[in-house]
Amino acid sequence: MKLVEREFLPVILGADITAYSLARSFHEEYGIKSLVLSRLRAKIISESKICENRVFAGLDQADVLIEKLMEIGEEFDGKKKLIVMGCGDWYVRALIENKDKLSRYYVVPYIDEELLNKIVLKDKFYEICDELGIDHPKTYVYNCGEENDLKFDFDYPVIAKCANSALYHYAEFEGKKKVYRFENEADLKKMLANLETSSYDYKFLIQDCIPGDDTNMRVLTCYCDRNSKVKFASLGHVLLEDHTPSAIGNPVAIINEVDEKIVEAATRFLEHIGYTGFANFDIKYDSRDGSYNFFEINVRLGRSNFYVTGSGFNTVKWIVDDLIYEKELEYTVADNENLFFVVPKGIIKRYIKGHKDLLKRVNRLFRQGKISYPLFYTKDLKPVRLFYVVAAYFNQYRKYHKMEKTSVPVYGKLK
Repeated sequence: MKLVEREFLPVILGADITAYSLARSFHEEYGIKSLVLSRLRAKIISESKICENRVFAGLDQADVLIEKLMEIGEEFDGKKKLIVMGCGDWYVRALIENKDKLSRYYVVPYIDEELLNKIVLKDKFYEICDELGIDHPKTYVYNCGEENDLKFDFDYPVIAKCANSALYHYAEFEGKKKVYRFENEADLKKMLANLETSSYDYKFLIQDCIPGDDTNMRVLTCYCDRNSKVKFASLGHVLLEDHTPSAIGNPVAIINEVDEKIVEAATRFLEHIGYTGFANFDIKYDSRDGSYNFFEINVRLGRSNFYVTGSGFNTVKWIVDDLIYEKELEYTVADNENLFFVVPKGIIKRYIKGHKDLLKRVNRLFRQGKISYPLFYTKDLKPVRLFYVVAAYFNQYRKYHKMEKTSVPVYGKLK
């Protein structure tokens, strides 16, 4: 495989499917190899022909991360423009907090710290939504370390999740999950008591549980240029999410769609706050009133970002054209229908069999070849790596079977 030399070099932080999706996007568009930094060695990255993987212990600690990034910056000083991208909230926060220092060597395609602190906290996000008339779930804010009456104007079941994911990443306590669902107050209070024993000292959100399964979820990816104007939007209709405790809510199957009203609401939000770079929204349709409720904003490309590139609109091109080449970007809404997936077709069909229209679309898109599985790349078929990719792919059958046996609620099969 022939690689191309460009005046820029992607430096990607992480070693998961997010990191590989970004590296693949850079290679598809520009023919280049990305430099991927990680704290552990993962075969999907280390055995890839489109990645150079450097492993550093403690890379998830800010002081280690910045030290290594500055060393790499000095290594390529005067040789390459470096674009640094984080594949986790903690990486992105460290990049933003050290943007002034890193900017000596790097293009850091993220918002500034003041805006980050304003919107990444979910309670603050909802306040802005209220101001702009954007639908979001009814929410009770629980303040850790304080007395809370737990009285709210909606009924059980409720959803509970942290308001500050960066702080929550480091918290350790019994029964920790990314997102909780509670059927009664007793179980909610038990979790909150465990939470209070941890290092997490911000707010926890208790929300109205909007009815409906994973197919009611939407994911929206937008890009705002350096002048804070929305120039790109790509909406995805989620078919199935991950339901393991540590990864719950991550989409594993998405079909691209177009909805002008959803994009318009997101555009109002982003341009109102002066956003730049990529933003990723989690949204859920509420059949009770026909509304689309914005759950949160992620200030980076998400784990399922390849649903955008796979549909023909390469994510990284927006960053490079805007921040490296300083081009004027044309407003674009992704309108190619494509099926993104990270689980086998059999799993998708198993869990959406009650949605006949969606099942027909899935079967049609597979027949038409309008599909994208980010880890399988025809230009990166090194045998060792391919073995791990195939093993991870088919291991999803075991994973979902185990979730059913252990009563982890996978929609359509368990309640």
